[in-house]
Amino acid sequence: MAKALRLFMLAEAATFIVAAAIHGGLLIRGYEHREARIAESVIAIVLLAGATLTWIRPASARAMGLGAQGFALLGTLVGVLTIAIGIGPRSALDIIYHVAIVGVLVWGLAVAWRARMAV
Repeated sequence: MAKALRLFMLAEAATFIVAAAIHGGLLIRGYEHREARIAESVIAIVLLAGATLTWIRPASARAMGLGAQGFALLGTLVGVLTIAIGIGPRSALDIIYHVAIVGVLVWGLAVAWRARMAV
Protein backbone atom coordinates (compact mmCIF):
# COMPACT_ATOMS: atom_id res chain seq x y z
CA MET A 1 0.00 0.00 0.00
CA ALA A 2 2.88 2.39 0.72
CA LYS A 3 4.18 1.83 -2.82
CA ALA A 4 0.80 2.86 -4.26
CA LEU A 5 0.80 5.89 -1.98
CA ARG A 6 4.25 6.95 -3.19
CA LEU A 7 3.19 6.53 -6.80
CA PHE A 8 0.11 8.68 -6.22
CA MET A 9 2.16 11.46 -4.66
CA LEU A 10 4.83 11.34 -7.35
CA ALA A 11 2.22 11.40 -10.13
CA GLU A 12 0.36 14.25 -8.44
CA ALA A 13 3.59 16.20 -8.00
CA ALA A 14 4.39 15.68 -11.68
CA THR A 15 1.05 17.18 -12.71
CA PHE A 16 1.63 20.19 -10.49
CA ILE A 17 5.11 20.65 -12.00
CA VAL A 18 3.58 20.58 -15.49
CA ALA A 19 0.85 23.03 -14.42
CA ALA A 20 3.49 25.36 -12.93
CA ALA A 21 5.51 25.16 -16.15
CA ILE A 22 2.40 26.05 -18.15
CA HIS A 23 1.60 28.99 -15.86
CA GLY A 24 5.23 30.04 -16.14
CA GLY A 25 4.98 30.12 -19.93
CA LEU A 26 7.49 27.32 -20.37
CA LEU A 27 5.28 24.72 -22.09
CA ILE A 28 2.36 26.66 -23.55
CA ARG A 29 2.18 30.39 -24.19
CA GLY A 30 -0.89 32.39 -23.24
CA TYR A 31 -1.56 30.73 -19.87
CA GLU A 32 0.98 32.64 -17.78
CA HIS A 33 -0.16 33.39 -14.24
CA ARG A 34 2.45 34.19 -11.60
CA GLU A 35 0.40 33.35 -8.49
CA ALA A 36 -0.84 30.05 -9.91
CA ARG A 37 2.74 29.11 -10.85
CA ILE A 38 3.95 29.81 -7.32
CA ALA A 39 1.08 27.88 -5.68
CA GLU A 40 1.52 24.87 -7.98
CA SER A 41 5.27 24.86 -7.36
CA VAL A 42 4.78 24.89 -3.58
CA ILE A 43 2.23 22.07 -3.80
CA ALA A 44 4.60 20.02 -6.00
CA ILE A 45 7.45 20.51 -3.50
CA VAL A 46 5.24 19.41 -0.59
CA LEU A 47 4.11 16.30 -2.48
CA LEU A 48 7.69 15.43 -3.47
CA ALA A 49 8.86 15.93 0.12
CA GLY A 50 6.02 13.75 1.38
CA ALA A 51 6.85 10.99 -1.11
CA THR A 52 10.54 11.19 -0.18
CA LEU A 53 9.74 10.95 3.51
CA THR A 54 7.77 7.74 2.91
CA TRP A 55 11.07 6.14 1.87
CA ILE A 56 13.07 7.68 4.71
CA ARG A 57 10.47 6.92 7.40
CA PRO A 58 8.29 4.11 6.04
CA ALA A 59 6.50 3.73 9.36
CA SER A 60 5.14 7.25 8.84
CA ALA A 61 4.02 6.71 5.23
CA ARG A 62 0.34 7.01 6.10
CA ALA A 63 0.83 10.28 7.98
CA MET A 64 3.05 11.69 5.23
CA GLY A 65 0.52 10.76 2.58
CA LEU A 66 -2.38 12.26 4.48
CA GLY A 67 -0.45 15.43 5.30
CA ALA A 68 1.06 16.11 1.88
CA GLN A 69 -2.05 15.25 -0.08
CA GLY A 70 -4.28 17.07 2.38
CA PHE A 71 -2.14 20.18 1.91
CA ALA A 72 -2.32 19.73 -1.88
CA LEU A 73 -6.10 19.34 -1.77
CA LEU A 74 -6.50 22.44 0.39
CA GLY A 75 -4.28 24.44 -1.97
CA THR A 76 -6.18 23.14 -4.98
CA LEU A 77 -9.49 24.10 -3.40
CA VAL A 78 -8.11 27.61 -2.92
CA GLY A 79 -7.39 27.54 -6.66
CA VAL A 80 -10.97 26.43 -7.35
CA LEU A 81 -12.19 29.33 -5.21
CA THR A 82 -10.04 31.84 -7.11
CA ILE A 83 -11.47 30.51 -10.38
CA ALA A 84 -15.01 30.75 -9.01
CA ILE A 85 -14.65 34.36 -7.85
CA GLY A 86 -12.79 35.44 -10.97
CA ILE A 87 -9.30 36.28 -9.67
CA GLY A 88 -7.59 33.08 -10.77
CA PRO A 89 -6.94 31.81 -14.27
CA ARG A 90 -10.26 30.73 -15.81
CA SER A 91 -9.35 28.93 -19.00
CA ALA A 92 -10.97 25.62 -19.88
CA LEU A 93 -7.59 23.97 -19.29
CA ASP A 94 -7.46 25.38 -15.74
CA ILE A 95 -11.00 24.28 -14.93
CA ILE A 96 -10.50 20.77 -16.32
CA TYR A 97 -7.19 20.39 -14.46
CA HIS A 98 -8.67 21.51 -11.14
CA VAL A 99 -11.65 19.17 -11.41
CA ALA A 100 -9.41 16.25 -12.35
CA ILE A 101 -6.72 16.85 -9.74
CA VAL A 102 -9.30 17.26 -6.96
CA GLY A 103 -10.58 13.78 -7.85
CA VAL A 104 -7.07 12.33 -7.94
CA LEU A 105 -6.14 13.94 -4.62
CA VAL A 106 -9.28 12.61 -2.94
CA TRP A 107 -8.49 9.15 -4.34
CA GLY A 108 -4.89 9.48 -3.10
CA LEU A 109 -6.13 10.47 0.35
CA ALA A 110 -8.29 7.34 0.40
CA VAL A 111 -5.21 5.26 -0.48
CA ALA A 112 -3.27 7.00 2.30
CA TRP A 113 -6.08 6.43 4.78
CA ARG A 114 -6.05 2.69 4.05
CA ALA A 115 -2.23 2.44 4.19
CA ARG A 116 -0.76 0.49 7.07
CA MET A 117 1.09 2.42 9.75
CA ALA A 118 4.22 0.33 9.21
CA VAL A 119 5.52 -0.92 5.89
